[in-house]
Amino acid sequence: MDLLTLEHHDRYPYVPICDRPDFTWPGGRRLAFCICNNIEVFSFLSGLGSDSAMPGAGQTTRNYAWRDYGNRVGIWYLFDLLDEMAMPASHNFNSLLFDTCPQIAARILARGDEFVGHGRTNGERQDVLPEAEERRLIAEATEAITRHAGRAPEGWLGPYLAQSAVTLDLLREAGYGYVLDWPADDQPFWMRTRAGPILSVPYSIEVNDSPVMVFRQEGSADFERMMIDQFDEMLLQSAKYPLVCTVVLHPFVIGQPYRLRALRRALAHIAAVREEVWITTPGEVARHYAGLFPPA
Repeated sequence: MDLLTLEHHDRYPYVPICDRPDFTWPGGRRLAFCICNNIEVFSFLSGLGSDSAMPGAGQTTRNYAWRDYGNRVGIWYLFDLLDEMAMPASHNFNSLLFDTCPQIAARILARGDEFVGHGRTNGERQDVLPEAEERRLIAEATEAITRHAGRAPEGWLGPYLAQSAVTLDLLREAGYGYVLDWPADDQPFWMRTRAGPILSVPYSIEVNDSPVMVFRQEGSADFERMMIDQFDEMLLQSAKYPLVCTVVLHPFVIGQPYRLRALRRALAHIAAVREEVWITTPGEVARHYAGLFPPA
């Protein structure tokens, strides 16, 4: 009888969390906490884009305007809340936003937050492109961030967390040090590419406002409970394992005032124990981990 052979990505080996070396985050902390925000721009009535009520719905004036609310209003509510909480954030940033919404980029720069490469627009996916076109997409997005922000982005999250068979190779060749597209762990881990190692940094697809409240249609109180329960349990688990806890946001979702109120309560809960955790960004996580465990 022929045995089933599993296909494998050959990007990283299996190493269970209980078999890894111990370490600490800066200040002796055991838990790193990151707010990962997605700021996205879309074509009007064409391309891809989620709908507030019907997953998979076609593009309409209504769902375009719903998403545009995030850039016109929701992100500004969120910036103010982050300022009140004195919390940094990273921003997965479509590069065409530099042209369409320059004030958003200016606020990110003024806050000293991190830009993470996130394609040109969320109206397209990179995993369906030929290699040359995907390389061009990455290059154009990277060049725009470098030119406007004054430094190249260190990390990448593909639109829709979509990767082709060569995305990791293209990103490493373009100078990226880490990716957020592989939600396989609560610690960073090194991945193989044809151009050398690239780091995977944890990024939650569970504690993520879009799949929770748009696709699964759960309420803001449910999302608040998820954020708090995830944080509290990971803080407990971090006594044994150093961990990274992430909360993932989209301003057109979380920026609705009734949802923002839930986020406010959850962040206040986390801020109350901020001396016990490292509140940081994925880029800082990547740099610290790479300093402790440089690639072989």
